[in-house]
Amino acid sequence: MHALPPHFTAVPLDKSYRLLNHGPTVIVSAQHAGERNAMSAAWACALDFAPPKVTVVLDKATRTRALVEGSGFFALQLPTVPMAALTKAIGTASAATMPDKLERHGVQLFTDPAWPAAPLVSGCAAWLVCQLIPEPHNQQAYDLFIGEVVAAWADDRVFRDGHWQFDTAPAELRTLHYVAGGQFYAIGESVVV
Repeated sequence: MHALPPHFTAVPLDKSYRLLNHGPTVIVSAQHAGERNAMSAAWACALDFAPPKVTVVLDKATRTRALVEGSGFFALQLPTVPMAALTKAIGTASAATMPDKLERHGVQLFTDPAWPAAPLVSGCAAWLVCQLIPEPHNQQAYDLFIGEVVAAWADDRVFRDGHWQFDTAPAELRTLHYVAGGQFYAIGESVVV
């Protein structure tokens, strides 16, 4: 595991939903019984404010899903533009058939000492640690997982004072938005009404 990255700043939980509100692609990570994994997911969103909750779709075939179910925790991370190839690779490769996929694709993990149950992916714009809210029917029928956000952080160069700062942040800190076929868009300029 690596040390905490620079610019890793706590986000108040009452503002944590804003980390997902703009619809970014996420990397889901989890660990259980000594095994760690991470995968990309395009279907994640904020669900509630207080306490903050999120949803994410995790297919039954994924190794990460088994780790989430085993540990009861997962993390959602928001990858940045330089991470596009990595994001696609770990969303395509399966740990079931490629156990060393994280090493092979250069994924670096770290852990916040206060939340050791959830490995976090270096290089992201934001991180949310979530405690699974078991909903067996939704998980089995729809692959839909609900988590309560118990800790959140963001890179303070791009998220400060409860708001994204994409207009003034370095372009490489823009988040990714998956379309299909390996194509992403980076978040664009703001439009204020």
